Amino acid sequence: MFFNVKDVSEFQNNKEFIDTVIIPLLLINLTENMIKQSSSATEYLMSLTAFIEQQFKGRLMLMPPFSYTEETKDDLSLVNLKEAFENAGFKHVLFITCDHYWTSYNEDLDVIWLPSIPLESMDKTVKKTILEDQLKQVIPILSSKWSQG
Repeated sequence: MFFNVKDVSEFQNNKEFIDTVIIPLLLINLTENMIKQSSSATEYLMSLTAFIEQQFKGRLMLMPPFSYTEETKDDLSLVNLKEAFENAGFKHVLFITCDHYWTSYNEDLDVIWLPSIPLESMDKTVKKTILEDQLKQVIPILSSKWSQG
């Protein structure tokens, strides 16, 4: 489910089944030497999270990406953000990112870190294969969370 009016209405009617939220964390770097890498990581993460949503529609909600810069990331309070989602009824609040920085927060947050894979030059078939392979890495994490209750 996406965070849009149609899916949110469905969420409100089926909260007991939709217990997981995924929040993409996107590092935006506009410097000349990093802007392409940053946009590539963004394209990858948005493609992957949309693919995850497609596979688990009815079980999880995909939030719009939470974007930040190197200069602003220390000011983010993801713990407060997590609490807000828990207060809204989500049992599992997962952050997904290509920025290794957030893995140091794994004691307080559930962060899924995946290295960015440049998808921009791949054809659709190869891109789908890559996303399927990445999904295979995420499924055990989701299964583990869901088995915890």
